[in-house]
Amino acid sequence: MIGKLTGKVDAIGESHLIVDVNGVGYEVQASSRTLRNLKPGDTVSLTIDTHVREDAIKLFGFTSEVERNWFRTLQTIQGVGAKVALSVLGTLSPQELANAIALGNWAAVEQTQGVGKKLAQRVVSELKDKAPALSVAGLNVPQAPVGKGGASASEPAASNAAAEAISALTNLGYQPMQASQAVAAAMQELGAEADTAKLIRRGLRELAR
Repeated sequence: MIGKLTGKVDAIGESHLIVDVNGVGYEVQASSRTLRNLKPGDTVSLTIDTHVREDAIKLFGFTSEVERNWFRTLQTIQGVGAKVALSVLGTLSPQELANAIALGNWAAVEQTQGVGKKLAQRVVSELKDKAPALSVAGLNVPQAPVGKGGASASEPAASNAAAEAISALTNLGYQPMQASQAVAAAMQELGAEADTAKLIRRGLRELAR
């Protein structure tokens, strides 16, 4: 099984890219978020989820381990296959998805093409207990470089700040779900640029209500 690919972007399609690894081209399915941050010639390192079928082998690529974990977790929901899971991650970053679930904001998930109201509500309802763990899982996880043409070489700083704040509140004795909801509310009020300290302070006020 292939778990990671590092090479040059040879070509980019509507829903996939070709990664040239020492002269061998691998076709990798990726989210629109990942694809729009790349261009041919970029060096890329992707965490891979390999799907083996009787008639095909498909590779799905992600810029971080936490994103791949979300991809796998989303598919535990009835009605969510690989295509829909990838589409969700193209609409929402892992942290945005965690926040939406923590706040019960199914409307954010519904923005994904191919996801209706009922499915969005099911995603939020069934993953509400898993979102905090997945969010904290992003803490201190090295992010793969997107490439010199990409928008960034790592997940936004906001993702780490939120994960650190959730971790800190959990260490103070709050339940992961409570901490996640408090930090999500703090980010909604303070904005994506808020640092860890501000998120913790605002999160504590939220928890004290």
